[in-house]
Amino acid sequence: MAVLDDLSGFEFEDVMEDVFRNLGYENVRQADRTADEGRDVIMEEVVDGTRRAIIVECKHTGTVGRPVVQKLHSAIATFDFDGPKRGMVATTGRFTNPAEEYADRLQRNDDPYPIELIDGEDLREIADEIGLDLYNGRIEILCDETLRPYDPAADVDAPVQEAFRDIENIEAADLPVPHSQVTFRPVVAITADTNAVFETSVGVIHRINDRTQFVVHAERGHPKVADDEVATLVTENFHATVPLDTGQFTEVFDDVDERRFGQTQTEYKEWAVDRLQDYHTTTVTYTGDNNVTYNKTCEPNLSDISVQSIEPVYLPEVRQTTEILEYSYPYEYYAAGPSRVTLEDGIHRCVHCETSGVDETYTYCPNCGAIACDTHIKTERLEGEPVCTGCAVTERFALKTKYFYDEQNLDAFRKEYAEMPIHEKAMENRLLAGGSVVATLLLVVGLLVIGGII
Repeated sequence: MAVLDDLSGFEFEDVMEDVFRNLGYENVRQADRTADEGRDVIMEEVVDGTRRAIIVECKHTGTVGRPVVQKLHSAIATFDFDGPKRGMVATTGRFTNPAEEYADRLQRNDDPYPIELIDGEDLREIADEIGLDLYNGRIEILCDETLRPYDPAADVDAPVQEAFRDIENIEAADLPVPHSQVTFRPVVAITADTNAVFETSVGVIHRINDRTQFVVHAERGHPKVADDEVATLVTENFHATVPLDTGQFTEVFDDVDERRFGQTQTEYKEWAVDRLQDYHTTTVTYTGDNNVTYNKTCEPNLSDISVQSIEPVYLPEVRQTTEILEYSYPYEYYAAGPSRVTLEDGIHRCVHCETSGVDETYTYCPNCGAIACDTHIKTERLEGEPVCTGCAVTERFALKTKYFYDEQNLDAFRKEYAEMPIHEKAMENRLLAGGSVVATLLLVVGLLVIGGII
């Protein structure tokens, strides 16, 4: 397999680690390179409910003979694992006849430590199966699954209808159908183990034994770790993915867009390992044998970090825009069936100020289509319905500002106001009218006191 000739032996081991992970093996990790003992990659599989260890010898060479297979057989026998064990030899080249005969004899004799041989031709078939680019030894992302962009038990615009439900003065039946678009954004869920021990002359000063799980936004550009809400949405809904069929989704959404994964799976693995190495690096203070205090930076080796799984999936980003008279109300969220994480809520936001959030009260103005907070919503004097301060026509009556839908309503009230008796006019400003009554009573009481009547 000449296309892999430029890889070093260690790089070939890295490639094979990715290959086995993509083939579904578990706990795939590399043995310590400073003490190989014939075990390059170690992994596990579950067969009929029984967990079995697999020790893999990787040989980036033209020909593999019988001694390599025999050495691996001995390494399997001494490998510490509580359960059955078997071996593999993977090579970019071919196996000699004695090597194949030795492995066949182990199988025929039901040896407790059988060995499977994978040659260059086998690797080509595997490469096609998992999307391995043999020219650079990297695993490409092959993904055609997405989280559900909407709840199949409800309408696509159900989230928008739900968001409008607590907006006062508007009913769901009055809402126009929103314009809907979905962008399928690539993400990868990564699980990795970090195991490291740091020792000095006084003994162990620091240990790391940690399993880290995180979700990464995987479009072009630098990968970015998703926040906790998005990570939970992704990991809790992996069991409910559907095929990414853009043709099917164009029947439901007005616009459909699919983004590509920005890097190979191998590159995401390398990025994750570097990130975890930085994350786990810490400075430890300890006291030496001479009672002197020392500081030591404990940085795990790359070989201490083992990526257990890299699971790609598409995360639907849905944006629905509702056009009402003069205003547009966007509502954007990541979707996973009935579950979602809101990215932008333009419905719970006053069009006239910075007030936003679902904890506030908002009222719809049927005159212009505005959604406004309590500060910017008034009662229309003529019809007694809400009107926002942005569109209302105003005029002062009895020294109090009144709000109207338009000049026509204002003119109608002017005529009505002109025909009111004086006491009704005064009640157009209840505070002023109430104050006048109180002032009059106080004046009467004062005169009665002065006159000696009370």
